[in-house]
Amino acid sequence: MPSPHKTTSAQQDRPVVPPARRDEVAAAGSELIGGPVGRWARFGGSALTPVRVIALAAIGMFALGMVQKLPCYNWAWFRGTSSQYTHACYSDIPHLFIGRGFADGLIPYFDRLGGDMEYLEYPVLTGLFMQVASWLTLPFDGDLQYREQMYWMVNAGMLMACTAVLAVCTARTHRNRPWDALLVALAPAFALTATINWDLLALALTAVAMLMWSRGRALAFGVFLGLATAAKFYPFLLLGPLLLLCWRAWRWREFGLAVVGTAASWLAVNVPVMLLAPEGWKKFYSFSEERGIDFGSFWLIITQRTGANITPDAVNTYASVLMALACLGIAALTLTAPRRPRFAQLAFLVIAAFILTNKVYSPQYVLWLIPLAALARPRWRDFLVWQACEVMYFVGIWMYLAYTTSGNKQGLPTEGYQFAILLHLAGTLFLCAMVVRDILMPERDGVRQDGTDDPSGGVLDGAEDVFVLGRVAQPSQHAAHAVQGPRVEWGAVRE
Repeated sequence: MPSPHKTTSAQQDRPVVPPARRDEVAAAGSELIGGPVGRWARFGGSALTPVRVIALAAIGMFALGMVQKLPCYNWAWFRGTSSQYTHACYSDIPHLFIGRGFADGLIPYFDRLGGDMEYLEYPVLTGLFMQVASWLTLPFDGDLQYREQMYWMVNAGMLMACTAVLAVCTARTHRNRPWDALLVALAPAFALTATINWDLLALALTAVAMLMWSRGRALAFGVFLGLATAAKFYPFLLLGPLLLLCWRAWRWREFGLAVVGTAASWLAVNVPVMLLAPEGWKKFYSFSEERGIDFGSFWLIITQRTGANITPDAVNTYASVLMALACLGIAALTLTAPRRPRFAQLAFLVIAAFILTNKVYSPQYVLWLIPLAALARPRWRDFLVWQACEVMYFVGIWMYLAYTTSGNKQGLPTEGYQFAILLHLAGTLFLCAMVVRDILMPERDGVRQDGTDDPSGGVLDGAEDVFVLGRVAQPSQHAAHAVQGPRVEWGAVRE
């Protein structure tokens, strides 16, 4: 049995998996560029490696998303409210340039804002990102509308850089399957939502963290995960799946390094603001707790259909209980599965559970799941079914807001918006079901069909099970005895 700490020459020479040979939808789509790659094709020798192609495709889709925002950029952001909804091109970025004091030179967390929001309600690293974009906007002098446009444009440029990082890291995480990241690059919902808010910063840092873990760099993984958590809360949840997987494989040292790195980098970013501007620092957490039921959640359907008045405290409790139950289910699945689940599979499930049980679902939250879905279930049919549901939800929320903000009631009425929410929920649950099926029947997992174990698992890839529950506790069914997959090493394979 090869050591889980070494990469054999055979594993290093394992060829890149062409998606057109494994996926019917990918094969059909490849007809646009000449059809599937032939049996005798030879890879290499071109400047357009898979990683570079994917990065360029992601940047291209990001640019198309910017074009989709042109009606708002030119006029709809500045002329009433309903026009930006009917054109489905809304973005928080230009509005918060004024609403959070950046146009007036206020410093986030330190300077009090006017109106209902006393301080910036974003985590510290996102606040820094917003502030840097504001400084870069200073050379563009002009009227307020022009400055708002330039602020959005500067942020779009910075978020495009995050997109390139996201695409490259996702492509490199599964060493022999870089083309799976094309799902990220070509995701319709990615293009539509990339510049609504600043979520791509957290996505890029999370993608770097997962790449570090796949390379066996547990401390670096923790450092980048802590930075991602300092930009958005959700990446912190990835420590849960990692705990379960390290428990099953008894890899406590690596998990400990990951936790230490996460805590250290998060504290390094937060402690200065926490000490110097405590009221502003805690606004993100107090706002998240006090926020009531909002758009996109099944809680909204319940309140609209029943007329029930669920207080923020009550919905926080209910959502926390449901999330806890979902995590218990994921834990049971992890410890009883016939083979240890892959890290990307569990990461997708826990973030999906958080989204499904949360009291709000902003349209850009779909970005959180796109790279995880590409790594967890790289099947074009299932991915596109889910994306179709998300695109319909994207259109639905803006048409609903157009209906509620326009005097002539043009748009989508309440019942139509509720149906759009159900589509989003159904699409996400469908993809979750496919991932769970792959875990329970690992022979159907497309990633493992070429004999690998967990290419994003780092030290978990090919490791023996130590703690398991149920029927899988029989030695003959341990994951390491079933398949010995390659361990991914930095730079081991040329794309």
